[in-house]
Amino acid sequence: MRVVDVDDPDDPRVDDFRDLNSVDRRPDLPVLPGGRVGKGLVIAEGVLVVERMVASRFAPHAFLGVDRRLGELAATLPVTDDPGAVPFFRASAEVMAQIVGFHLNRGVLGVAARAPELDVERAVADACVVAVLEGVNDHENIGSIFRNAAGLGVDAVLFGAGCADPLYRRCVRVSMGHALLVPFAKLPEWPAELDLLADRGFQTVSLTPDPASPMLADAVADARRVAFLVGAEGPGLTAAAMRASHVRARIPMSRGTDSLNVATAAAIAFYELARRGETISPGAGR
Repeated sequence: MRVVDVDDPDDPRVDDFRDLNSVDRRPDLPVLPGGRVGKGLVIAEGVLVVERMVASRFAPHAFLGVDRRLGELAATLPVTDDPGAVPFFRASAEVMAQIVGFHLNRGVLGVAARAPELDVERAVADACVVAVLEGVNDHENIGSIFRNAAGLGVDAVLFGAGCADPLYRRCVRVSMGHALLVPFAKLPEWPAELDLLADRGFQTVSLTPDPASPMLADAVADARRVAFLVGAEGPGLTAAAMRASHVRARIPMSRGTDSLNVATAAAIAFYELARRGETISPGAGR
């Protein structure tokens, strides 16, 4: 990267970093024909997340940060005078705050264009364990699921109907950058496309608090390739999604509690297979 000093918060060279808190002008809004239009960018926040962006298929085209973060990134991104290198716009914390719209505690941002979306075939080609989300519209939950997936051997995340954008800045930040590394794809024909997973040898398992359902450990005892379905906070999975899956499974609960946070429930399901050690593929959590 090459260092470019920025003293003017109105400098047009840093326009991709503006209005990060704006509902309508955020640069990480996707480009939507006929509707709200964003720039279709991906924002990485903090040194670790920026480093993971550099290692991902989302190639950064600029950075914005304070001098301290420039030094911390130097091992990953050596500084050069090459005019073709990716610019690191160095600014004071005060100027950064005026550009992005708030004081950024992590002190550095990276920005990249959205890479072409993966199709389901490519996302699950070498997968043993996948997570399938329906109606999960909270970005922090999605970010947590990606982080859990990366740490517990899940190879891909698939999105059914009603899910929030996994490339929103908050989701990327909460995932610690793993939303950029763990492959994901959309299932546009929901829930019919669960048949695609079944055809590839996946046992589709719907997580539910229903006490009549078998225990999670029993439901996946003989499975070699598993797709765990999780639903939104409150309503959970729809009846149609559960009917389309092979089996329903519950996590044992105590003290009158009927359910867990969706990211927590997903993590327990992921661990049920990870502890066996036999289903984790070489590319898990990449």
